[in-house]
Amino acid sequence: MQIEQISTKEEKKQAQFLPILKRKLSLLGSEMKKNKLSYLFLAPFGIIFFTFYLLPVIISVFFSFTYYNVLESPQFIGWQNYLNLFLSDDLFLQSIKVTFLFAFITGPISYFASFFFAWFINELPRRIRAVLVVIFYAPSLSGQVFVVWSIIFSGDQYGYINGFLMEIGIISEPIQWFNNPEFIMPTLMIVILWTSIGAGFLAFVAGLQTLDQSLFEAGYVEGIKNRWQELWFITLPQMKPQLLFGAIMTITQSFAIHDVIVPLAGFPTTDYAAHTVVSHLVDYGTIRFEMGYASAIATILFIVMVGSNVIIQKLLGKVGT
Repeated sequence: MQIEQISTKEEKKQAQFLPILKRKLSLLGSEMKKNKLSYLFLAPFGIIFFTFYLLPVIISVFFSFTYYNVLESPQFIGWQNYLNLFLSDDLFLQSIKVTFLFAFITGPISYFASFFFAWFINELPRRIRAVLVVIFYAPSLSGQVFVVWSIIFSGDQYGYINGFLMEIGIISEPIQWFNNPEFIMPTLMIVILWTSIGAGFLAFVAGLQTLDQSLFEAGYVEGIKNRWQELWFITLPQMKPQLLFGAIMTITQSFAIHDVIVPLAGFPTTDYAAHTVVSHLVDYGTIRFEMGYASAIATILFIVMVGSNVIIQKLLGKVGT
């Protein structure tokens, strides 16, 4: 009797669901016909987004459940790649630790520094502001920034940091900043922070230029007493789109650190002291050609980034409340 009752309930649910689904599909079809010109203009971006962003993610998730070495056809192995990552690959676990250290230290500092630099620069005259925006944004564009930092933190006595510390008597011999596991992480964090003020910074500058000034006047009438209250209750609520964009860019940069490490500390780094998840992905994907295993690493990194973005969106939703 219970089984029959369950089956009848499921049949009733299906009978109620199908008409609703058909009605929604028909409404969607009519809306698409009605706005076909808009969809036509969106089509180029939609095709590019699906081809170069969404489709690679889907393919990567599929390959993560296979053994694939490029030369042979993929062989389905289920969850074996993920089990190997978390149960057998100690280097991957270390890379997670290193990546989260980079993300939790450089990410928030870079995000808040980008905003406050943009906030302070916005108060300056237009010409001075334009010059300072270029100065702050230039390090993220310059490909020669690694050459500069390699000279500053050079491991011989001619490096600026070593030369200064030896001259004032703090050290007696040069420090190998990018080769000594004790100093690799702090040194790289300094370089990463220097180069991290990029697209988010420009978004903040642009957002501050579009604020509704009448709200500031209304705020002072309602009891805003200082600049910090003005920032929290008027400026930040108007900049939620820019804040979200900057957060997404910062998360992506902080979890995808690899290109900064290679020209300064080499690949792999000494004792894998600065070996990130992306470094592990590059190792298996472009050197060992174990594409199934590399796809599993990429899938985990993708899930972490998406989860971090969801958390950031919830936190930013409380701004100004």
